[in-house]
Amino acid sequence: MDEMNDAATVNLAPPRPMLLLNEACAAARRCETDAVCHAVDKALGELVGHKLLAVYYVAPEAHEIVGMYSSRPDAYPVGSPHPVCTPAWNDLVISRGQPFIGCDMDDLRWAYDDADYFNSLGCASVLNVPVVVKGETVGMVSLMHDAGWYRDEHVQLAMPFAYLLAPAFAAARQLVEA
Repeated sequence: MDEMNDAATVNLAPPRPMLLLNEACAAARRCETDAVCHAVDKALGELVGHKLLAVYYVAPEAHEIVGMYSSRPDAYPVGSPHPVCTPAWNDLVISRGQPFIGCDMDDLRWAYDDADYFNSLGCASVLNVPVVVKGETVGMVSLMHDAGWYRDEHVQLAMPFAYLLAPAFAAARQLVEA
């Protein structure tokens, strides 16, 4: 009987994605931006994969994005505003709030003026997941990896984790407006 109960207990254990999501939710409930970012980094590193993960809030006038977190702060520091990439990328990701998958360096050059810098970090593909609140893009999670790494199903895996950062994006934007 004990063996049967042990087997049933093992089968009832939540799957790994749910455990990672619950861990990130716990940090979000505590309103700890760094803890949420670290939990999102850990979860998306396991579930999707990345060589670089960056979290940005969109400045209220949407003329720039500002880094809030980087999985590699030595190579890609936070706190500095960045122009919102190319006009076409800005229209897709910031204005329309659509995710972007860049599969190779040609795609990265389409999106970013500094694509060659990302290549120097060993990154040749990107997954941008914007967070849209009340019709406005307030922030974004950006994952980068080897060429050809990201696929459409990665958007669905990353989206719930990205939206856990919505309160942090709102708080960062309010500080800028104040």
